[in-house]
Amino acid sequence: MLKTERLILRRWEDSDAESMFEYAKDPDIGPIAGWPAHQSMEESRDAIRNVLHGKEAYAICLKEDNKAIGAIELKLNGRTDMTERDDECEVGYWIGKPFWGQGLMPEAVKEILRHAFEDIGMTKVWVGYYEGNTKSKRVQEKAGFRYQRKSEGVDVPLMHEKRTGYVSSMTKDQWQWDRLYEAAAAVRKERKISDYVNCGEVSAAILSGSGRIYTGVCIDTCSALGICAERNAIFNMITNGEQEITKVVSILPDGSGGAPCGACRELMVQLMPENYKSIEIMTDCKQERIITLGELTPEWWI
Repeated sequence: MLKTERLILRRWEDSDAESMFEYAKDPDIGPIAGWPAHQSMEESRDAIRNVLHGKEAYAICLKEDNKAIGAIELKLNGRTDMTERDDECEVGYWIGKPFWGQGLMPEAVKEILRHAFEDIGMTKVWVGYYEGNTKSKRVQEKAGFRYQRKSEGVDVPLMHEKRTGYVSSMTKDQWQWDRLYEAAAAVRKERKISDYVNCGEVSAAILSGSGRIYTGVCIDTCSALGICAERNAIFNMITNGEQEITKVVSILPDGSGGAPCGACRELMVQLMPENYKSIEIMTDCKQERIITLGELTPEWWI
């Protein structure tokens, strides 16, 4: 079972057939995704038993009543034609029309991505949609998937037709960078603390060796007592008992990234003198330009 702020993702049960039929019978749900609208509750029950029985197939339920309102599945190797690798999978999903426009589907997809990368060892997740399915496209964009290709004449066997399909993907590495950027953006808030101190113009997030994210903001003073956002995030990490850094991102006022200053680089080198060269730094968030601290600091003065 997986949980988000508003949802529970749990295994399907036969007793969910009535709820599934309530939404799957809508002609605006299945056909655009490539399967016919359900004609009976028995058809929905059959889908639960014979289609949604995969190891990573879940009913999407509201926490308030645990009633199934949609479906989401990580289609592992053998249940997808997008990959033949055991460490890659495809995600598929749908949700009932009464729940459109509430951000529930992106919420479910983001949690299933976390599960894929953190819990079951996936390195890449694929996803697709057919031309015209703008809602599915929007969900994928909100979740951070990167567009890969367009295919003409894709066979849709359950609908007995061919369509144009679009495929996107996300790697574990991209997912980690997205989470870091979101964490840094969440704390970047420029504000005046006193006549002598401003903070928050720049924010930073670091990914530790344990997979935890630590954040910090810059503090600027009228003397030399200020500190950069990167060092603030590092001190936060050290305060919480960790010392290994794997990834670093900082956000400037215009939303772009940047390289850490000399003092921040020196701290990271001294913190990890044997392994500092492998620390990855996002220097351009828009272009996703990544360099290592070893490239920034090829020779250490000590």
